[in-house]
Amino acid sequence: MATILLVFIYIFYIGLGIPDSLLGSAWPAIYGELHVPVSYASFVSVIISTGTVISSLFSTKVIARLGTAKVTAISTSLTAIALLGFSCSHSFLWLCLCAVPLGIGAGSIDTALNNYVALHYNAMQMSFLHCFYGIGVTVSPYLMSLALSESMNWRGGYRTVFYIQLVIAVLSVLSLPLWKKVKAARQEEETVHVLPLLQMIRRKKIWASCGVFAGISALESTCLIWGSTYLSETIGLSADMAAALITFYFAGITLGRFFSGLLSLKFSDWKIIIVGQSAILIAVCILLLTDRTEPAVFGLFLIGLGNGPVFPNMTHLTPVLYKKETSQSIIGIEMAFSNLSIMLTPVLFGFVSGIWGTEIFPAFLAVMFVLMAGCTIVLKIGHSKSR
Repeated sequence: MATILLVFIYIFYIGLGIPDSLLGSAWPAIYGELHVPVSYASFVSVIISTGTVISSLFSTKVIARLGTAKVTAISTSLTAIALLGFSCSHSFLWLCLCAVPLGIGAGSIDTALNNYVALHYNAMQMSFLHCFYGIGVTVSPYLMSLALSESMNWRGGYRTVFYIQLVIAVLSVLSLPLWKKVKAARQEEETVHVLPLLQMIRRKKIWASCGVFAGISALESTCLIWGSTYLSETIGLSADMAAALITFYFAGITLGRFFSGLLSLKFSDWKIIIVGQSAILIAVCILLLTDRTEPAVFGLFLIGLGNGPVFPNMTHLTPVLYKKETSQSIIGIEMAFSNLSIMLTPVLFGFVSGIWGTEIFPAFLAVMFVLMAGCTIVLKIGHSKSR
């Protein structure tokens, strides 16, 4: 039964990824029809991210009261309703209103499922979980592109994705008895110790954990938003070629998480994290030392390949670094810092590149890598001393 439940969790994580890349692919059609500036996409994105951050911070209290299964069902239902709202939108204000439940739903399910898998499954299954997130992120823009090819019908794209999310939401409701059976078979209670936020932020170790996740997400979001622009403006590729070649970065993330799952059969979480960060270091050095096309694309691929395994393995380590009873609270604040980094880092790079140009891209990535690697070393040393 635990294996069947894991399959359901993988499906729910596809649902988590589906909305994340949808706005960017649909926005070129949306802003023209609604007669708003192209920059207004950032307002919708910030509302979604803010909802995700707040939801992550308060998710532990909600999970402690309702349990992981009900939170998953409610969250997937919220995102489905939000996507339906997007498909019916005829004004920018309505888009902003629909962004609220989308962000809230994403934050809760992300925290709940990450902690559940970290507690009850191994590192391989955690890495594969994040591979399924990649499926959701990849599928939704493709579906939107099909809809846009037919008279720029972005609402039809959102409606199609809503139907998929609705099926996932229904499955999450139907799976509620399965969660109970697995819980009974394990003969354990879902114990969640809610740590006050002020208590958590006073602990240096938790700041180090949050720093790692902020660094991971900073590298990911900067490459996601600005990687194509770097290839175009600094390396000198055409816009369409840059957009095509940035897919090597996404391929790196997916392969990194897949191979991480296989390697976890023989190697510990720490070793996989070290290998991943070593790959990022090599990639950053390549980007710093050359501005030729092939090395630049390979460097972006390596960043994805190295960064991909770090997130799931660090998440899987959280119950080991802290008590199992408090891991839900810790993962909640880690996810909050991750989403805060995703929201703010591309904006920060946009400001920096406005002063020094996109040539600063490799140096910016180097700074984010130092943040992640430095906090990882602090955690590793602290963990070794506590044993």
